[in-house]
This record gives sequence, structure tokens and C-alpha cells, in this order.
Amino acid sequence: MIKLTSLPLHPQQKMSQQSQQQKKSQVAATKPATPKNEKFGAANASIVSSNEEKSVIVENKAKKVYNDKVVNDFDDMDLKDELLRGIYSYGFEKPSKIQQRAIMPITTSQPPADVIGQAQSGTGKTGAFAVSMLQKIDAGKKELQGLILAPTRELAQQITTVVAALSQYMGVKVHACVGGTSVKADAAILGDGVHIVVGTPGRIYHLLNESIIDNKGIKMLVIDEADEMLKQGFKEQVYEIFKLLPPPEQMQVCLFSATMPDEVLDITEKFMKDPIRILVKKEELTLQGIKQFCINVVKEEWKFDTLCDLYKTLTITQCVIFCNFRKKVEWLAKEMAKKEFTVSFIHADMTPDQREHIMREFRTGSSRVLITTDLLARGIDVHHVSIVINYDMPKQKENYLHRIGRSGRQGRKGVAITFCTKEDQYALRDLEKFYQTKIDEMPENVADLI
Repeated sequence: MIKLTSLPLHPQQKMSQQSQQQKKSQVAATKPATPKNEKFGAANASIVSSNEEKSVIVENKAKKVYNDKVVNDFDDMDLKDELLRGIYSYGFEKPSKIQQRAIMPITTSQPPADVIGQAQSGTGKTGAFAVSMLQKIDAGKKELQGLILAPTRELAQQITTVVAALSQYMGVKVHACVGGTSVKADAAILGDGVHIVVGTPGRIYHLLNESIIDNKGIKMLVIDEADEMLKQGFKEQVYEIFKLLPPPEQMQVCLFSATMPDEVLDITEKFMKDPIRILVKKEELTLQGIKQFCINVVKEEWKFDTLCDLYKTLTITQCVIFCNFRKKVEWLAKEMAKKEFTVSFIHADMTPDQREHIMREFRTGSSRVLITTDLLARGIDVHHVSIVINYDMPKQKENYLHRIGRSGRQGRKGVAITFCTKEDQYALRDLEKFYQTKIDEMPENVADLI
């Protein structure tokens, strides 16, 4: 039996109204001097962008002309006043590392440069491309100008929520087009005029192919979670979508993801024009601020009792538990319920309405423990998730990063715990080698780390 202590939930600090007002008043402030880092266009080789984060590499083979500073404040990015109001109202204070480096190349490059942006999960990739796209949208033109592709319905809806919040003072209309909803309803909304569409590949391809989406005005395409999108299954859909969009010289393409394997970078060469690459070295990908542990459960059948022992710790804040199979998700939720533990579960076989209801309950805190498959491993942001449990070892090494990235979002503390059977020992060592990290056995005082 594992002895654990519990701590009360510490409420997240919110930015005060006074701080927001102070930020908004700085819109016209003088920009700081250019940092001492080397100009991107000054050399052919990759350039490390700052001493503070040597893991960030910026590569600009095409030598595009743009404002190449690492910008530490939204007020110094030449953003529209209405967009700045939305940024601060949403609660953003300072741009994250990827936002500091990606927004200016996307918004100021001439001619518009394609960009590959890679950063750790939970570090603001959505904010980076949402702010960039909104800066380039002309709200006065009632036509579709920006298209964002996401691999899952939940991620597409989350992106839509973020874009809508950031653009609340701009008069920009954004709409989510995803499977499981009415095509006729999409057609009616698109017919009335929207500026940005966020969607999943299947639905977007259908709407383009049927000419329900008018592609003439699209000037920017964002592919989020690009590695997942370009894997077998999504890759062909993305290729078909590109055939139905404006030619490369008329459209800027930006790809964002936490992992970008070499084979995916090779694929991007087929449809991107000399992209500026903002990449994190593979060995630096393990998430800072997230404590990683394993529990040697030895046998598969001992996992359940171990999870029950952990339950009190799991409910200190919120927890996501990952299983590899949908049937196992349902089995685990049922067994936990038999023990009178309160949990919820979600997987891809559920109806869109069911999934939306469960995610709403989890985001509002009504549900504190969520059991799922890798459906939620990518991009889903729930602020109070502090613990991730890999009930099953992930089948793909890249998914380990995406899974544990659900905890410790935006610099908060988080704990990732992986259940490890005797058969999983090799895979665990393989993960450590792949990410150049150490996954220690879980201490008894794990609750003190949350």
C-alpha cells in the first residue's frame, strides 16, 4: 500500500484589472533596443536565438526580411490595438518563448514567409498562431481569409474558443467546422461571411470540394499538431486540401507542433516555400516543470489496485489517466465506479454531444478525474490538471510528450506517473534515451510536488 498525503488546491492567480489597464496603456510605448542576438538573415547556418534558451534554433534559408527580434512584450509587436485589448482581456500577460519568436516572422515577413514552429506542449503554440492570424485579418472584408486545421474535433473547438476570445474587440467572425455537426448549418454560417474557419481535415475537405467554402480570399493556412496531421491517414487528406486552396505564392503556410520528426520535416518541403524554422532540439523536449515518475507495478493486473491507492492524491486538483484502448478506458471507468470512485471517461467512439458534455464538466471542475485514450493527448488545455497517469505505456514515443504535457500547463507545476510492468522496462529505458531524461520511481510524498 502506498502512503500518500494530500494538499489543498491552491487557486490560480489571476491578473488584476489594474495590471490589465497598465498593459493596455503601453500600446504606444517606445520599443526596446534590438537584442544582441545575430540577425537571422546574416548567415546560412542555423542560429541559436539567445543565451537564455540555447535549445531554440531559428533557421531562415530563404533570408526573408522581417522583424527578427526576440520580443518580450506584446506591446512591442506592432499589433492592432483591438487585438491587444483581446490579448490582455483573455489573461495573457507576457508572450511565451514560442510567441516571442514566431509572431513577428509570421506577421512582418516580406514577402509573407512560411513558418514551422515547434515548442513544448503547454507553452502557447495556439496563442502564437492565433495572434499572428488575427493580426493579418482584414475585418473590413467579409470573406474567409484564414484557415486552421486540427486533428481532432475537441482541439478544433478549443482553438475556435481562443481565437474568438482574442478577437472579441475586432469584429472578426470565426467558425468551427468539424465532423458530427450539420453540413447545412456550416453552409449557412459560411454563407453569411466568416473571416476564420477552424476545422478537422475530413469536414474541411468536404466543404472545399463542394465549394461551400470560398477559397479565393484565403491568405493564411495553419496546421496545428502537424506531426499527427501528416501521419498516414491524415496526410492524404491534407494533400487533397492543398490542391483546393490558393497557390503557394498567394498563401502563407504555418505548421505548429510539439514534435516534428525528420520524416515530417521532409514532407513539409512538398508544400512549403523555404520555411523559417523555429525548432526545439529533440534532447530538450522533455517538459520543464513536470516531475516524471514511474511505478513498477510488475504485473498488468496490479495496476488497478495501485490506481485505487493513488485516488486521494489524484483529486487534489485534476487528473487525466491515459489508456491505449477504448475498451480499456470503459473497463477502467466501470471498475473505478464499482469502488465508488468518481471518474469520467471519453474516447472517439462516443457521440460529439457526449464528448462535448464530458469535456465541459471536466473544464469546469465538476469532474476531477478523466480517463481517456490518446484522443486527448494533443493540445487540450485544462488549466487545473496537475497529474497525468500513463495507465498504459504509450505505444508511440512521441505521444509520451503529448500526454504528460496535459499537466503543468503554461509553467504550472505538474506530475506525470507511468505504470510500468516487467514487460515495459525496456520501453521505459527507451523513452529515457529518446528524450535524454530520467524517470525515477515515485516517492511517497508525491502529493507535496503538486
